[in-house]
Amino acid sequence: MNWAQAGLEILGTRVLWTDLVGNAAALVTVLLAIRRSIWTWPVQFTAAALLLAASIGAHLTGNALKQVMFGALAVYGWWRWTRGTRNGRELAVRPATGRERLALAGTLVAGTAAVGMIFYVTGLSWGALVPPPKGYLLVAADAYLFVGSAVATWAQGRALVDFWLIWVAVDLVGVPLAFSSGLVVSGTVYGVFLVLVLAGFLNWLKEYRSRTVLVLKEAV
Repeated sequence: MNWAQAGLEILGTRVLWTDLVGNAAALVTVLLAIRRSIWTWPVQFTAAALLLAASIGAHLTGNALKQVMFGALAVYGWWRWTRGTRNGRELAVRPATGRERLALAGTLVAGTAAVGMIFYVTGLSWGALVPPPKGYLLVAADAYLFVGSAVATWAQGRALVDFWLIWVAVDLVGVPLAFSSGLVVSGTVYGVFLVLVLAGFLNWLKEYRSRTVLVLKEAV
């Protein structure tokens, strides 16, 4: 047995260490993001690497591709936040502009349609094996979660407050989908993420408003 297949028994269910530690690291990533810590990104990269190993071991191609995407975006976000925190500066967060919001929404819609078609044709989504119309809905949900996660992480890399709201939109689909699929543990974890995401949004919005007020006072 190699390290990627090592695990333990929890209530009669075998749990891989890569899956357990990877999900724990993903949770820590959100907590670090709330605090705007640069450590968000190396921890996210580690989580993606561990979950990639777990997905490959379980032959979950679609989920493995998602982890590759998360790993690549972690490198991008790490680079962006490093530039934004040079010389001891705190990360400056801000709301997206109107043009940026249109681009994010357009990417989410168009990307979901394109990725959904790829998932269906290639069979990367298990929903492709389910008879329509339910199969179509499951594939669309998988594509939406994939693209939404990518858009949210990219916006996070640019320190946009709106990235939290994108995660809310993603979790509003991910939580009920997990429970309806019988994945009670995953649904519960996603529910915890949803609560943390809402807390993160309020934290970043408060930080942006406080910094704006300070700048205005200094200008006067």
